[in-house]
Amino acid sequence: MFVVDMPGLKPGDIKVQVEEENVLLISGERKREEEKEGAKYIRMERRVGKLMRKFVLPENANRDGITAVCKDGVLTVTVEKLPPPEPKKPKTIEVEIC
Repeated sequence: MFVVDMPGLKPGDIKVQVEEENVLLISGERKREEEKEGAKYIRMERRVGKLMRKFVLPENANRDGITAVCKDGVLTVTVEKLPPPEPKKPKTIEVEIC
């Protein structure tokens, strides 16, 4: 599970992608708000611009089972694990008599 703070971003401004089979890419862009007519700002402290983070997923990550939910400025990306592979049974080979 990945939890990322994304304050001020709308869910439509956030992209969650899987690239190169095992790299989770989370990106977004916060644009500068238009100044309201008649409002006078002494100081506005809001970061603007693009953000991007990459995370390497484990080998047992299920790419089709990834979900992302954004609530109250917090993005939660859940990655399901694949079930462990079944152990291979030994193969019995019959011995022929010549």
